Amino acid sequence: MQAKIKTIIEPMELKNYETVFILTPLLNDAQMQETVEKFRQVLKENGADIIHEENWGLRKLAYPIQKKSTGFYHLVEFKAPGTVVDALELAYRRDEKVVRFLTTALDKHAVAYNERRRNGEFKSQAKKEEVKG
Repeated sequence: MQAKIKTIIEPMELKNYETVFILTPLLNDAQMQETVEKFRQVLKENGADIIHEENWGLRKLAYPIQKKSTGFYHLVEFKAPGTVVDALELAYRRDEKVVRFLTTALDKHAVAYNERRRNGEFKSQAKKEEVKG
């Protein structure tokens, strides 16, 4: 008799991630949106679920990068298997419009904080403090 070998395929554990990338300030609005959409597609094609997105707009950089002093900031919070991060960062590196990027894994406290921030909990507290002051 042959012994049957059972292989157990465990579903990849989904983790929460947050990525911030800075695009060159030389882009017009349509080019910026097109580039952001390209990164959204990379995430979706690799099985990521986008939880939240924020466009922070054109901001001054703390120090010049590639002789540029400003850049378009964009934040994406997503839930995905770990392999997605490699594909996303490869896409960032290949795109010359990206000045800088940072992707971090979020722990349970950061996930809870982001949820509260999205619900506007901290904005209302800041307004209350302004009224008191």
